[in-house]
Amino acid sequence: VSSCIIGGGIDMKKILTMLLFLVVGLQTRADDNSNRLGVAFGLLYENGLDATLSYEHETRYHNAWEYFGNVYLKWAECEDCGHICKDSFWHNYNTWTLGIAYKPAVHIGRNNVGRLRIGVLGGSDKSKFVGGGTVGYEHTYQLKGGFQLFWNVRTDVMARGEDLFKTGISVGARINL
Repeated sequence: VSSCIIGGGIDMKKILTMLLFLVVGLQTRADDNSNRLGVAFGLLYENGLDATLSYEHETRYHNAWEYFGNVYLKWAECEDCGHICKDSFWHNYNTWTLGIAYKPAVHIGRNNVGRLRIGVLGGSDKSKFVGGGTVGYEHTYQLKGGFQLFWNVRTDVMARGEDLFKTGISVGARINL
């Protein structure tokens, strides 16, 4: 019995072998090593707002690595007018940071996962380097079409910044890449 040959000398066994590896590879990609792009907005104590753009790489057992960029704005009451005005809101104290966080899963449910969030970050407050660590908890809800909603509670411990502790909550969304 000879193997079937398709025009041009391509062997049917080779085609079936390539299709098998393709299907196995796609299935493996769907289960592990998911990559997501996310955005989050938060309120931090005392008088702080932040926005975060992140790239998340999920590993085995729903653990994940997150690479993020964050901007932080702290507003204050204006000394001249006695309330929060445009200048005292936008130009009081600002930082930007880049960081990495490891997120081990501590709760796995049906379409949701809870993770600890432990990481480091570094950046600037317009005049000097600021750096520190971040620790918290994140809970993610998986929706249809690769879309996720999440919230996290975290504390950033900063060195050389105006705020030693930045504590707050953020909400956001992620999409599969």
